[in-house]
Amino acid sequence: MKLRVATYNIHKGVSSFGSRPRIHALKQAINLFGADVVFLQEVQGRHDMHATRHAAFWPEEGQHDFLAGDTHQTAYGMNAVYDHGHHGNALLSNFPILSSRNQDISDHAYEARGILHCVVHAAERQQDIHCYVIHFGLFASGRKRQVQALIEAVKASAPAGAPVIIAGDFNDWGDHLGDALRDGLDVNEVFEQRRPGNGFVDMLRRMRSQKLRPARTFPAAMPCLRLDRIYVRGFHVESAQVLYGPLWARLSDHAPIVANLELL
Repeated sequence: MKLRVATYNIHKGVSSFGSRPRIHALKQAINLFGADVVFLQEVQGRHDMHATRHAAFWPEEGQHDFLAGDTHQTAYGMNAVYDHGHHGNALLSNFPILSSRNQDISDHAYEARGILHCVVHAAERQQDIHCYVIHFGLFASGRKRQVQALIEAVKASAPAGAPVIIAGDFNDWGDHLGDALRDGLDVNEVFEQRRPGNGFVDMLRRMRSQKLRPARTFPAAMPCLRLDRIYVRGFHVESAQVLYGPLWARLSDHAPIVANLELL
């Protein structure tokens, strides 16, 4: 069974400068993914100030429900709460979402972070897939604790050998968390797991014994930092790509990642 997944930090549905609404354009762009499951970060569940200021362009429902529309099921994990609203992570799925649970992994009071765990059911194979949407903090010490919390959460909630997808904004520009995830959960990042023959550049890297690394996704206009990742277990990675270009640079400060997977 083949599966197309994407991860995207949507910057709360507003532009990086001036906080101009981008949510309608984001919905059209996310539809371009053609993804079965979409992992979203910085999703605005409610924002009274934007709703008042941009009444003609701001959806009445939460962004997760608006983006899901009639084509996807959705789950939302509220992380940051403030007087005029809240935001967090979300999952959009073409498959039925059997359950969802949000776990607070905030390292301190000024950065609310969470793990949204959803179980989706792929009827074609009668298989449950465990999906974890994450957004780690900005400080290295906090991310180390958060990745351990993630490892413990996956071990406690996903049966041994069950297919797992972990995706989101890791804020890990130095690529210091990958080894812990691989050792702790037997997962691989989609750009690291690609089989030989996926391009001339990959061939040169293999000839030079260079390890494939996660892709650069931030800032979207000129990506230089490797912040966003998709880790998988129980899947073969057929392809993975970052969507670059003027469209994506206008919509968010992060570029999205899309990957084609095959369930083993």
